[in-house]
Amino acid sequence: MKLSEWAEKNSLTYRTAWRHFNEGKIKSAHRIFGDKGAIVVEEENICPKDDYTVVYARVSSSENRDNLESQAKRVCDFCAAKGWVVKEVIKECASGLNDSRPKLLKIFIDREATRIVVEHKDRLTRFGFGYIKALFPGEVIVINEAKGDEKDLMQDFVSLVTSFCARIYGRRRAHRATEKIIEDLKNEK
Repeated sequence: MKLSEWAEKNSLTYRTAWRHFNEGKIKSAHRIFGDKGAIVVEEENICPKDDYTVVYARVSSSENRDNLESQAKRVCDFCAAKGWVVKEVIKECASGLNDSRPKLLKIFIDREATRIVVEHKDRLTRFGFGYIKALFPGEVIVINEAKGDEKDLMQDFVSLVTSFCARIYGRRRAHRATEKIIEDLKNEK
């Protein structure tokens, strides 16, 4: 098959596949018709994708920048304990409701990452986490995942309240309003 087809089959961009070919990483690839010919790859060769771990840390506002650093450090420590080499640490200061976060989008567009590690699933996104996990070609690791139906339901409820508070009260006031609602919910138990 052509190198472009092989790249698409292995979830790589053509440029990355071409670089792998030039570095000799694709053993059964060769040029046909001399130096200027097309590059073909034997069908049975599957790309041994290098382990590329990305740590993603996010906070909602610039007031929490200190938490951003400590969050990234905790996730990196987790990766080190698992024996994973972290290739990239991406820190972003943006709302989890915002779907136009350039640093997060870069991870998905580049397609180099084989693993994304986050501390909590809401650090990646408030809604649609299942879609990201299903569509990302690598693995998405959540360190502190809420266990149990009650915690999942409560987390979904908190995300929903946060979303509507952000729309009604604005971003800064939403944080305070959400904290008050959560406190009220805890006091009701």
